[in-house]
Amino acid sequence: SELREWRPVIYRKCTDTLWLLLFFLFWAGLMFITGYAVMAGAAERLLLGYDSFGNVCGRKNTPVKGAPLSGQDMTNKKYVFFLNSCSMEMQSLKISSLSLCVSSCPQEQLNSLEDLQSFARNNGSCLCVYNLNISSYTLNPKAAELCPTLPVPPSKSFPLFNRCVPQNPECYSKYASVLISMVNEMDVFHRILSGILAGRDTVIGLSILALAFSIILVLVFRFIQTLLVHTLIALVVFGLLFVSGVLWWLYYDYRNDPSTELEIEKENVKFLLGYAIFSTIVTIVLLSLILVLRKRLQFTVQLFRIVGKIIGRIPFLLFQPLWTFLILIVFWVFWVAVLLSLGTAGTAQTTSGGQVEYRALSGICYMAWYHFVGLIWTSEFILACQQMTIAGAVVTCYFNRNKNSPPPHPVLSSISVLFCYHLGTAVKGSFLITILRIPRIVLLYLYNILKQKESACAKCLFKCCFCWFSCQESCLRYFNQHAYTTTAINGTNFYTSAKDAVFILAKNSPKLASISCFGDFILFLGKVFVVCFTVFGGLMAFNYHRELQAWVVPLLLVGFFAYVMSHSFLSVFEVTADVMFLCFAIDMETNDGSAEKPYFVDQELLTFVSQSNKLTEGQNHRSMRPFQDNEDGTELQPM
Repeated sequence: SELREWRPVIYRKCTDTLWLLLFFLFWAGLMFITGYAVMAGAAERLLLGYDSFGNVCGRKNTPVKGAPLSGQDMTNKKYVFFLNSCSMEMQSLKISSLSLCVSSCPQEQLNSLEDLQSFARNNGSCLCVYNLNISSYTLNPKAAELCPTLPVPPSKSFPLFNRCVPQNPECYSKYASVLISMVNEMDVFHRILSGILAGRDTVIGLSILALAFSIILVLVFRFIQTLLVHTLIALVVFGLLFVSGVLWWLYYDYRNDPSTELEIEKENVKFLLGYAIFSTIVTIVLLSLILVLRKRLQFTVQLFRIVGKIIGRIPFLLFQPLWTFLILIVFWVFWVAVLLSLGTAGTAQTTSGGQVEYRALSGICYMAWYHFVGLIWTSEFILACQQMTIAGAVVTCYFNRNKNSPPPHPVLSSISVLFCYHLGTAVKGSFLITILRIPRIVLLYLYNILKQKESACAKCLFKCCFCWFSCQESCLRYFNQHAYTTTAINGTNFYTSAKDAVFILAKNSPKLASISCFGDFILFLGKVFVVCFTVFGGLMAFNYHRELQAWVVPLLLVGFFAYVMSHSFLSVFEVTADVMFLCFAIDMETNDGSAEKPYFVDQELLTFVSQSNKLTEGQNHRSMRPFQDNEDGTELQPM
């Protein structure tokens, strides 16, 4: 095949345009689902609650044909009240009790119709069906059917879908059992919705906490390299031990709690045990790695000093994760809003007695899965754009002869090159990651469905497949990043760039693998630090809301968001280091340090790599000539 010259930032052409077109078509499908969800869905029903006659509590409503009590103004009636909260039952995923929108929940027990009448007059909250006048509570012979079952237990408006939750222990247990049973009988799609909405305030607060931890860690990596590694390792060790201890303590506390009777609470105990075991294993593995690699700490400090020097020449790189994070937040908010609308997409149908039921439309489940693939692919695409932007800026500065005069606006130049030429490459790389992540999610979904029926052999097979896909995804992410760097240098498509990157890495892996891997390991410890302390905050927050809280899903969301945020911010150093070493390998491959072909690398990085190789290998495998700062050096020649 024809040898290609390495010409950084010279020749550009549009790469992988068909993949960019495919991405546009995929997003056209997402826009169709969004429009359908907005037209057919009603997220307000899920957020605010609704009564048995089709009225959404807390706002004005439009009439439903065949339901005379629909279409009422419920602006001042914000809470859902069940007429027989102490004896509710589930029938075909529907609660048998009649529900109404009320302005306030009864704080004291009401023993008679006279008490109901007095409560309605004093508080303006009618607990009987809307067409029954307050003055007729004690006169109408059908009042017993149109009013709540007596005695009415005291209830409190709980911040979970604005329901009036009975405070009587027996009624509360029955009420909670019915609501949790309804959630348990729903599919995974509706469980995720319930988890998001149940812990939305806590999830948002903990996500902000993870953002703060990530920003602090980025500043520490940039300006305090000397004490960084030792302090970070100490904090990570403390965090891992502390979180593991807290998880075991919570598991012991939940398991021995006599009030743990509901099935959802028993599931929390099982998940706590799983979290505790997983955290303990991770702690043991990371502590072992830290012990083995402790002798390379001084080289890690020097590595981050060099990376910090490069970032100092491109200070706007530190702001790149912030923009990425804001874009991700906007997309996630949009995604959750569409998901909520999809979850409530249904047609209103009247039943006997003028009541209204909302029945799900056909095809919603398939739309939800399509929407979920859009979440993974688009999130990975946004992160790929960040990697390519950082790679382009670092490449521009590395292959610059005059190190004292860096190119103007390298970040803006890299962004413009990305949007003009290489969006298709980012789309293709992110699609490959998505293809590997979807089987993992499907396996997890099947595992949850078949966990009661599977054998020990099937269970082991599921775990092996899950582990295999995880390893494949990690390897693909590594090669994707170097393919993006090669695209930033040569302007070639994804496949060609990946092939060239593998060729360079294969020839130079003995020299650079140990340095890069240990730097990545320290950055991974930084991500573990953010996730550990964020999850610890989540454990403490959710531990105060045991009632009605299936907090497994919110806690998983918190851990996921914390990892994504920390990865988004710390990837500046990770991508910068990896790009720097790939450029160094290309530099060593195409130049020899002579006056005709001088190195682009500066003396500090050259010395660092040489000393690191002496430590790991005992000798240099390549003779490196002294660096010569020649302004009139030649371009890179064919490999």
